[in-house]
Amino acid sequence: MLQPILHKLTTQRVVLASGSPRRKQILANIGLKFEVVPSTFEENLDESSFDTPQDYARETALRKTMEVASRLDGPQRPDLIIGADTVVALGNQILEKPNSTRHAFEILSNLSGKTHMVHTGVVLLTRYHTQESSSDPFKIVQFYESTEVTFAELSTDVINGYIDTGEPMDKAGGYGIQALGGTFVSGIHGDYYNVMGFPLHHFCKQLVKLYS
Repeated sequence: MLQPILHKLTTQRVVLASGSPRRKQILANIGLKFEVVPSTFEENLDESSFDTPQDYARETALRKTMEVASRLDGPQRPDLIIGADTVVALGNQILEKPNSTRHAFEILSNLSGKTHMVHTGVVLLTRYHTQESSSDPFKIVQFYESTEVTFAELSTDVINGYIDTGEPMDKAGGYGIQALGGTFVSGIHGDYYNVMGFPLHHFCKQLVKLYS
């Protein structure tokens, strides 16, 4: 999908504003050349101040991306900065990364036998190369993707065994669909890569718009 514009992207300085190994893998797999500059933004926005989990993910992604943009500002600032934030939501309740094994057990117990949503907010900052909007060095494109995921019924032994592997502890919603957590998923509707942490197809569509 990106083949018609890859020659343009190879001349650009592209930065991924995330330390997520899954996002890095997804983008590397499509041939995109980029630097990784993880954001230091502290993800402490008040969830209750947002109408929907999607809004929360979009705003967190924006703050993370702008933090990296401010650090890299200058004559050699990037042509494109890519930022993202993924949340798992059961109804309107956001399920963040577990802060303890007990918390991980609570999250996975809540997801057991139910359908939840995975929302990823994405921000693309592209550098202006003309005098338009010269007061702001970047054009901002924001979007989000939502995927529906259904879990099978999980026994206490299965949940505890999974927690013992350590896999849930650095992942929104306490599971990783691309690894052992994928064995819990009985159904999915939408973009699989979005559940991994990056909505690949939607990202490519937006990138083609920007560079065509």
